[in-house]
Amino acid sequence: MYAIEINNLVKSYKEKNALNGLNMKVPVGAIYGFIGENGSGKSTTEKIICGLIHKTSGDIKLFGSDIDDVDIRYNMGSLIEAPGCYPNYSVWNNLILHALNLGIKNKEDEVRKLLTLVRMEGAASNKYKNCSLGMKQRIGIAMSLMTNPRILVLDEPINALDVDGMRIVREVLVDLASKGVTILISSHILGELEKIATHYGIIRHGKMIKEMTASELDRDLRSYVAIKVKNIDNTKSVLLKKYNNVVIDEGDYIRIYDASSSSDISSYLYENNIIIEEITTNKIGLMEYYNDLMMEDNNE
Repeated sequence: MYAIEINNLVKSYKEKNALNGLNMKVPVGAIYGFIGENGSGKSTTEKIICGLIHKTSGDIKLFGSDIDDVDIRYNMGSLIEAPGCYPNYSVWNNLILHALNLGIKNKEDEVRKLLTLVRMEGAASNKYKNCSLGMKQRIGIAMSLMTNPRILVLDEPINALDVDGMRIVREVLVDLASKGVTILISSHILGELEKIATHYGIIRHGKMIKEMTASELDRDLRSYVAIKVKNIDNTKSVLLKKYNNVVIDEGDYIRIYDASSSSDISSYLYENNIIIEEITTNKIGLMEYYNDLMMEDNNE
Protein backbone atom coordinates (compact mmCIF):
# COMPACT_ATOMS: atom_id res chain seq x y z
CA MET A 1 0.00 0.00 0.00
CA TYR A 2 1.17 3.52 -0.87
CA ALA A 3 0.40 6.83 0.83
CA ILE A 4 -0.50 8.22 -2.61
CA GLU A 5 -1.17 6.05 -5.64
CA ILE A 6 -2.22 7.63 -8.95
CA ASN A 7 -3.13 5.75 -12.11
CA ASN A 8 -3.79 7.28 -15.54
CA LEU A 9 -4.70 10.71 -14.17
CA VAL A 10 -6.01 13.15 -16.77
CA LYS A 11 -6.96 16.80 -16.30
CA SER A 12 -8.34 18.67 -19.28
CA TYR A 13 -9.02 22.37 -19.73
CA LYS A 14 -11.20 22.72 -22.82
CA GLU A 15 -9.06 21.16 -25.56
CA LYS A 16 -5.77 21.19 -23.62
CA ASN A 17 -4.59 18.47 -21.24
CA ALA A 18 -2.62 19.57 -18.19
CA LEU A 19 -2.17 15.92 -17.21
CA ASN A 20 -1.87 13.13 -19.76
CA GLY A 21 -2.27 9.80 -17.99
CA LEU A 22 -0.04 10.52 -15.01
CA ASN A 23 1.07 7.58 -12.82
CA MET A 24 2.63 8.12 -9.40
CA LYS A 25 3.43 6.03 -6.33
CA VAL A 26 4.45 7.74 -3.08
CA PRO A 27 5.53 5.28 -0.34
CA VAL A 28 4.31 5.72 3.22
CA GLY A 29 6.75 7.88 5.20
CA ALA A 30 8.58 9.18 2.13
CA ILE A 31 9.77 12.70 1.41
CA TYR A 32 8.84 12.63 -2.26
CA GLY A 33 10.51 15.30 -4.39
CA PHE A 34 8.16 16.20 -7.23
CA ILE A 35 10.21 17.73 -10.06
CA GLY A 36 9.36 19.30 -13.39
CA GLU A 37 9.58 22.46 -15.44
CA ASN A 38 6.92 25.20 -15.26
CA GLY A 39 3.69 23.97 -16.84
CA SER A 40 4.62 20.30 -16.49
CA GLY A 41 1.59 19.54 -14.28
CA LYS A 42 3.06 19.55 -10.76
CA SER A 43 0.69 22.10 -9.23
CA THR A 44 -2.29 20.62 -11.07
CA THR A 45 -1.49 17.19 -9.61
CA GLU A 46 -1.11 18.58 -6.10
CA LYS A 47 -4.34 20.54 -6.31
CA ILE A 48 -6.25 17.44 -7.43
CA ILE A 49 -4.75 15.42 -4.57
CA CYS A 50 -5.82 18.15 -2.13
CA GLY A 51 -9.34 18.38 -3.57
CA LEU A 52 -8.92 21.96 -4.82
CA ILE A 53 -9.76 21.02 -8.41
CA HIS A 54 -11.44 17.95 -9.92
CA LYS A 55 -9.80 15.38 -12.16
CA THR A 56 -11.14 14.65 -15.64
CA SER A 57 -10.42 10.94 -15.35
CA GLY A 58 -8.12 8.49 -13.65
CA ASP A 59 -7.79 6.93 -10.21
CA ILE A 60 -6.30 8.34 -6.99
CA LYS A 61 -5.98 6.44 -3.74
CA LEU A 62 -4.67 7.66 -0.39
CA PHE A 63 -3.51 4.84 1.87
CA GLY A 64 -5.51 2.46 -0.32
CA SER A 65 -8.79 4.40 0.04
CA ASP A 66 -10.58 6.51 -2.54
CA ILE A 67 -9.52 10.15 -2.56
CA ASP A 68 -13.09 11.22 -1.70
CA ASP A 69 -13.03 9.31 1.59
CA VAL A 70 -13.78 11.99 4.22
CA ASP A 71 -11.72 10.40 6.98
CA ILE A 72 -8.67 10.11 4.74
CA ARG A 73 -9.00 13.67 3.48
CA TYR A 74 -9.18 14.98 7.04
CA ASN A 75 -5.75 13.44 7.57
CA MET A 76 -4.17 15.58 4.84
CA GLY A 77 -2.43 18.92 5.20
CA SER A 78 -1.33 21.24 2.40
CA LEU A 79 0.39 24.48 1.59
CA ILE A 80 -0.44 25.46 -1.98
CA GLU A 81 0.80 28.93 -2.95
CA ALA A 82 0.48 31.12 0.21
CA PRO A 83 -1.22 30.59 3.60
CA GLY A 84 -4.51 32.42 4.08
CA CYS A 85 -3.75 34.81 6.93
CA TYR A 86 -4.97 38.20 8.13
CA PRO A 87 -2.04 40.61 7.63
CA ASN A 88 -2.78 42.79 10.67
CA TYR A 89 -3.32 39.87 13.04
CA SER A 90 -0.50 38.34 15.01
CA VAL A 91 0.93 34.94 14.17
CA TRP A 92 -0.73 33.59 17.33
CA ASN A 93 -4.18 34.96 16.50
CA ASN A 94 -4.02 33.69 12.90
CA LEU A 95 -3.26 30.18 14.13
CA ILE A 96 -5.94 30.35 16.83
CA LEU A 97 -8.51 31.40 14.20
CA HIS A 98 -7.45 28.51 11.98
CA ALA A 99 -7.81 26.12 14.93
CA LEU A 100 -11.30 27.47 15.63
CA ASN A 101 -12.30 26.93 11.99
CA LEU A 102 -11.15 23.33 12.21
CA GLY A 103 -12.86 22.72 15.55
CA ILE A 104 -9.58 21.84 17.26
CA LYS A 105 -9.86 21.06 20.96
CA ASN A 106 -7.26 22.56 23.33
CA LYS A 107 -6.43 25.03 20.60
CA GLU A 108 -3.94 27.05 22.68
CA ASP A 109 -1.89 23.95 23.47
CA GLU A 110 -2.01 22.86 19.82
CA VAL A 111 -0.84 26.28 18.58
CA ARG A 112 2.04 26.33 21.10
CA LYS A 113 3.11 22.86 20.00
CA LEU A 114 3.05 23.82 16.31
CA LEU A 115 4.92 27.09 16.85
CA THR A 116 7.67 25.13 18.58
CA LEU A 117 7.72 22.55 15.81
CA VAL A 118 8.24 25.16 13.06
CA ARG A 119 10.72 27.20 15.17
CA MET A 120 8.34 30.16 15.53
CA GLU A 121 7.72 30.19 19.29
CA GLY A 122 9.57 33.50 19.67
CA ALA A 123 7.53 35.25 16.97
CA ALA A 124 3.98 34.50 18.14
CA SER A 125 3.21 38.18 18.80
CA ASN A 126 4.53 39.39 15.42
CA LYS A 127 1.99 40.72 12.96
CA TYR A 128 1.76 38.43 9.96
CA LYS A 129 2.48 41.28 7.53
CA ASN A 130 5.80 41.97 9.28
CA CYS A 131 7.02 38.37 9.00
CA SER A 132 9.73 37.41 6.53
CA LEU A 133 8.89 35.11 3.61
CA GLY A 134 10.55 32.21 5.39
CA MET A 135 8.50 32.85 8.53
CA LYS A 136 5.30 33.00 6.47
CA GLN A 137 6.12 29.68 4.86
CA ARG A 138 6.62 28.14 8.30
CA ILE A 139 3.31 29.62 9.45
CA GLY A 140 1.68 27.96 6.44
CA ILE A 141 3.29 24.65 7.33
CA ALA A 142 2.05 25.03 10.93
CA MET A 143 -1.49 25.63 9.65
CA SER A 144 -1.26 22.58 7.39
CA LEU A 145 -0.28 20.44 10.40
CA MET A 146 -3.20 21.50 12.57
CA THR A 147 -5.11 18.22 12.05
CA ASN A 148 -2.03 16.01 12.62
CA PRO A 149 -2.07 14.89 8.96
CA ARG A 150 -0.61 11.66 7.67
CA ILE A 151 0.10 13.29 4.30
CA LEU A 152 1.55 16.79 3.78
CA VAL A 153 1.47 18.36 0.30
CA LEU A 154 3.76 21.36 -0.22
CA ASP A 155 4.00 23.42 -3.41
CA GLU A 156 7.34 25.26 -3.67
CA PRO A 157 7.76 25.85 0.11
CA ILE A 158 11.45 26.85 -0.11
CA ASN A 159 11.47 29.03 -3.22
CA ALA A 160 12.70 32.60 -2.62
CA LEU A 161 13.89 31.80 0.90
CA ASP A 162 17.30 32.82 2.20
CA VAL A 163 19.84 30.21 3.26
CA ASP A 164 18.76 30.23 6.90
CA GLY A 165 15.08 30.01 5.97
CA MET A 166 15.71 27.01 3.72
CA ARG A 167 17.71 25.30 6.45
CA ILE A 168 14.93 25.70 9.01
CA VAL A 169 12.21 24.48 6.64
CA ARG A 170 14.44 21.54 5.69
CA GLU A 171 14.92 20.62 9.37
CA VAL A 172 11.17 20.86 10.00
CA LEU A 173 10.35 18.53 7.09
CA VAL A 174 12.94 15.93 8.10
CA ASP A 175 11.58 16.06 11.66
CA LEU A 176 8.02 15.51 10.40
CA ALA A 177 9.08 12.58 8.21
CA SER A 178 10.80 10.98 11.20
CA LYS A 179 7.41 11.08 12.95
CA GLY A 180 5.79 9.14 10.09
CA VAL A 181 4.33 11.97 8.00
CA THR A 182 4.44 11.36 4.24
CA ILE A 183 5.55 14.54 2.45
CA LEU A 184 4.97 15.39 -1.21
CA ILE A 185 7.05 18.47 -2.04
CA SER A 186 7.60 20.28 -5.31
CA SER A 187 10.53 22.63 -5.77
CA HIS A 188 12.76 24.15 -8.43
CA ILE A 189 15.67 24.32 -5.96
CA LEU A 190 16.92 20.83 -6.68
CA GLY A 191 20.08 21.19 -4.62
CA GLU A 192 17.99 21.69 -1.48
CA LEU A 193 15.56 18.93 -2.45
CA GLU A 194 18.48 16.54 -2.87
CA LYS A 195 19.37 17.04 0.81
CA ILE A 196 16.09 15.68 2.16
CA ALA A 197 14.19 13.64 -0.44
CA THR A 198 13.96 9.86 -0.06
CA HIS A 199 12.11 9.42 -3.36
CA TYR A 200 11.72 11.40 -6.59
CA GLY A 201 9.19 11.75 -9.37
CA ILE A 202 10.05 13.67 -12.54
CA ILE A 203 7.11 14.90 -14.60
CA ARG A 204 7.02 16.40 -18.09
CA HIS A 205 4.10 17.45 -20.28
CA GLY A 206 1.68 15.93 -17.78
CA LYS A 207 3.31 12.50 -17.70
CA MET A 208 5.64 10.84 -15.23
CA ILE A 209 8.90 10.09 -17.00
CA LYS A 210 10.92 8.79 -14.04
CA GLU A 211 10.36 7.62 -10.46
CA MET A 212 13.23 6.49 -8.25
CA THR A 213 14.53 6.28 -4.71
CA ALA A 214 17.39 8.45 -3.45
CA SER A 215 19.71 5.43 -3.49
CA GLU A 216 18.72 4.63 -7.09
CA LEU A 217 19.46 8.24 -8.04
CA ASP A 218 22.87 8.06 -6.37
CA ARG A 219 23.64 4.89 -8.31
CA ASP A 220 22.67 6.54 -11.61
CA LEU A 221 24.62 9.77 -11.07
CA ARG A 222 27.56 9.91 -13.45
CA SER A 223 31.00 10.16 -11.89
CA TYR A 224 33.72 12.44 -13.24
CA VAL A 225 37.25 13.61 -12.58
CA ALA A 226 37.65 17.39 -12.46
CA ILE A 227 41.02 18.99 -13.12
CA LYS A 228 42.33 22.54 -13.15
CA VAL A 229 45.19 23.50 -15.46
CA LYS A 230 46.63 26.68 -16.96
CA ASN A 231 46.00 25.92 -20.62
CA ILE A 232 42.41 24.65 -20.67
CA ASP A 233 41.85 24.39 -24.42
CA ASN A 234 45.12 22.59 -25.12
CA THR A 235 44.56 20.17 -22.24
CA LYS A 236 41.06 19.40 -23.44
CA SER A 237 42.39 18.59 -26.91
CA VAL A 238 44.98 16.24 -25.43
CA LEU A 239 42.39 14.50 -23.25
CA LEU A 240 40.02 13.99 -26.17
CA LYS A 241 42.65 11.81 -27.84
CA LYS A 242 42.10 9.23 -25.10
CA TYR A 243 38.77 10.00 -23.41
CA ASN A 244 35.37 10.32 -25.10
CA ASN A 245 33.48 12.63 -22.76
CA VAL A 246 35.49 15.74 -21.86
CA VAL A 247 33.84 19.11 -21.13
CA ILE A 248 34.73 22.45 -19.58
CA ASP A 249 32.33 23.45 -16.78
CA GLU A 250 31.29 26.94 -15.66
CA GLY A 251 34.06 27.05 -13.07
CA ASP A 252 36.77 26.56 -15.75
CA TYR A 253 37.44 23.00 -14.60
CA ILE A 254 37.83 20.24 -17.16
CA ARG A 255 35.57 17.29 -16.46
CA ILE A 256 36.35 13.80 -17.71
CA TYR A 257 33.24 11.66 -17.32
CA ASP A 258 33.26 7.92 -16.63
CA ALA A 259 37.06 7.85 -16.42
CA SER A 260 38.72 4.74 -15.00
CA SER A 261 40.69 6.62 -12.34
CA SER A 262 42.20 10.00 -11.52
CA SER A 263 45.69 8.47 -11.37
CA ASP A 264 45.41 7.32 -15.00
CA ILE A 265 44.50 10.86 -16.05
CA SER A 266 47.37 12.34 -14.02
CA SER A 267 49.86 9.95 -15.59
CA TYR A 268 48.54 10.58 -19.09
CA LEU A 269 48.77 14.36 -18.75
CA TYR A 270 52.24 14.14 -17.16
CA GLU A 271 53.40 12.12 -20.17
CA ASN A 272 52.12 14.98 -22.36
CA ASN A 273 53.94 17.63 -20.31
CA ILE A 274 50.79 19.07 -18.77
CA ILE A 275 50.91 20.02 -15.10
CA ILE A 276 47.73 19.62 -13.08
CA GLU A 277 47.05 22.34 -10.50
CA GLU A 278 44.10 20.57 -8.90
CA ILE A 279 42.31 17.22 -9.35
CA THR A 280 39.18 15.81 -7.67
CA THR A 281 36.72 12.97 -8.21
CA ASN A 282 33.00 13.71 -7.92
CA LYS A 283 29.48 12.94 -9.15
CA ILE A 284 26.96 15.12 -10.91
CA GLY A 285 24.11 16.44 -8.76
CA LEU A 286 20.34 16.19 -9.10
CA MET A 287 20.17 19.34 -11.25
CA GLU A 288 22.58 17.98 -13.85
CA TYR A 289 20.88 14.58 -13.77
CA TYR A 290 17.53 16.30 -14.39
CA ASN A 291 18.93 18.38 -17.26
CA ASP A 292 20.45 15.27 -18.86
CA LEU A 293 17.12 13.47 -18.54
CA MET A 294 15.29 16.36 -20.21
CA MET A 295 17.76 16.30 -23.11
CA GLU A 296 17.25 12.55 -23.52
CA ASP A 297 13.47 13.04 -23.49
CA ASN A 298 13.77 15.74 -26.16
CA ASN A 299 15.72 13.39 -28.39
CA GLU A 300 13.17 10.58 -28.21
